[in-house]
Amino acid sequence: MLKHILRRLVKAIAAVTLTVGIGVAALIAWLWLDHGRSTTLPVPTGTYKVGRGIYDWVDDTRLNPYAPVAGTKQELAVWVWYPASVTPSSQAAEYLPDYWVRAIEQHEGFVLGRLLSRDPRRVESHSWNDVDVSPQELMYPVILLRAGGGALSSDYTSLAEDLSSHGYVVVSFDAPYRTVITAFPDGRVMGRNAQSDFDSMAYAAAEKAATKAMGVWIMDAKFVLDRLQELNANDPTGQFKGKLNLEKVGIVGHSLGGATAAQFCHDDTRCEAGIDIDGIPFGSVVQDGLDQPFFFILSDHRKESGPEPRIVEAKMESIYSKLPTGKRWQVMIEGANHFTFSDQMFTKSPVLITALRTLGRLGTLEKRRGLVIAEGCVHTFFDVYLKGAPTEELTVLPSRYREIQADFTKAFPSDR
Repeated sequence: MLKHILRRLVKAIAAVTLTVGIGVAALIAWLWLDHGRSTTLPVPTGTYKVGRGIYDWVDDTRLNPYAPVAGTKQELAVWVWYPASVTPSSQAAEYLPDYWVRAIEQHEGFVLGRLLSRDPRRVESHSWNDVDVSPQELMYPVILLRAGGGALSSDYTSLAEDLSSHGYVVVSFDAPYRTVITAFPDGRVMGRNAQSDFDSMAYAAAEKAATKAMGVWIMDAKFVLDRLQELNANDPTGQFKGKLNLEKVGIVGHSLGGATAAQFCHDDTRCEAGIDIDGIPFGSVVQDGLDQPFFFILSDHRKESGPEPRIVEAKMESIYSKLPTGKRWQVMIEGANHFTFSDQMFTKSPVLITALRTLGRLGTLEKRRGLVIAEGCVHTFFDVYLKGAPTEELTVLPSRYREIQADFTKAFPSDR
């Protein structure tokens, strides 16, 4: 009798194991097939075609404080999107150059880089490689774009392309040992190190490390603006000479990039307007406030718990309350999540996205809708403060996008 029961139990376990094995194999096969599917990013909403160039800039006046080798100069992989003049012979820009793809795949490994992500070679953006700047306008305002934490500049391609399509030169950069991975055409690849990996730290330690990193990012942003000034005066290629309106400079950043945007506007008078997308402010800007127009764009944090939401809200209110009337703007996007604003909603596997959404980690807003709203807010704000559009364009945003709440305090838990 006992042997009969054991035989049945063994058969049952074997059947369950086989079923699970078949299910896992089927899931892996489906993920692998999905990895190779084409992914098209949202189409830019402006009238300009978009050009893109990637550059290697070295700041000989500064050392990289995160480099493992003493004396290493600060070096940046700089991405530039701009209004373009496209001809029939122009070549479409790949989402990521091949040397970047190889570096990322090696860094992320088989599971994250292939099974849980779309193939970057099959992601279709809307830029053109190294084409001429559009002659439609004499000069174009310049927007610095700061990625969040260790995120890549390319993770914000949709936002950059949309801004450029509305007549802006958009400049972002990746930094060795701070960005999760930085690749250069000569084959060098540098990963993020423990000093700058504040995402894995406790809140207090993370704030200290992030504040230090933000200070370095601000110096990087100053260097990039200085280099753009040189190119505007005498670009050896002639591509950007006289095309950059550096009297009209804005900055937009996501997460820590948003905190950097606020502090950069505080520190550098060349900043005419700034946007913080879902970033916790740090630094002296929290106490001192700003003089420039500034825009807080927040995701929906109402279901979060713990002390952090209150800390974030207090910092934003401190800055906001010191902004002059007519220069302070804020919205909360209902159903949006912290990752709503980047291309990762498109470049990661839909299985991963669905799983995270089911767990309540990605909000309820449809991914394409989230980017459309964010892009609309960003280019409208800069249109007002860098191009002279009427402020009514900003006041009608809540009626244009039903998910927008025009009070950022509504983004946080209601219990007081």
